Amino acid sequence: MPPSRDRHGYVSGRPHWWQWLTVLSLDAPLVALAWQAGLAGAAQVTLRGHHTFLLGAAVWLAYAADRWLEGWRLDPAQILTQRHWFYQRWRWPLAVLWGLVLVGALGLAATRLTRGEWTAGLLVLAPVLAYLLSHQLIHREHPWRAPKEICVALLFAAGAACFPLAGRWVLLPVIAVPLILFALLCFANCALISLWEDEVDRVHGQTSLALQFPRGRRFVRALPWLLAGLSLAAGLRAPSDGSNILACAAASGALLGGVDLAHRRLGRQLARTLADVALMTPLVSLWWSR
Repeated sequence: MPPSRDRHGYVSGRPHWWQWLTVLSLDAPLVALAWQAGLAGAAQVTLRGHHTFLLGAAVWLAYAADRWLEGWRLDPAQILTQRHWFYQRWRWPLAVLWGLVLVGALGLAATRLTRGEWTAGLLVLAPVLAYLLSHQLIHREHPWRAPKEICVALLFAAGAACFPLAGRWVLLPVIAVPLILFALLCFANCALISLWEDEVDRVHGQTSLALQFPRGRRFVRALPWLLAGLSLAAGLRAPSDGSNILACAAASGALLGGVDLAHRRLGRQLARTLADVALMTPLVSLWWSR
């Protein structure tokens, strides 16, 4: 039963402990939940436990479906990464788990969500399904499809803002600045990873920003620092309720930029994990405020 590999056919052995967040697709839900909590705090909105579970489940379901489809499509000899090999090797147990999480999430949503929250959730769900259908199936080989990094950033921002804004659209101006900065941080995260993993995308037959627009590398590498500066400037002028989340955005931008500077020393796999951890700064703010 292949793989193992490396030198440099990638995959190779058991994942390191710090890779499991990425391999199990738990990094993305943690980022979304961190920013949902941060945005809710900035808007002074109280969220419940079911809001946390439902957003986390929804993000995991989307990421797991994307990787499951990728693992199903690829020949084992093509697969370079631990995360894609995990989803191919454990395809059917993961499909069962995916179904159980989906049923549990739908059951909880049916009993706990208000009509406004259902409406907001469906408004986010529709483009998520369209993205999966387009990028994994219909337009996978199309040279002019929308870069996945832009799509993912917009969907992440919409997901994190979904419950804080549901039925309270008047609060959108209150969280507009941190929400836009979060979307740009997500874009910077995905774009940097596309630079570090351009060979992975090429071998897997996946289009990425780095492959579509190779001249944009300098801009992508400067973007985290630019966002850190903009977030810091916005935080200095923001009321106290919004300053915490803007400080988190500034810290995330600086951490992303630092990971990029060190990514050759860190290696592709650790850099990828740390790039996602860099977006979890609102969790530190939440812990500190308790």
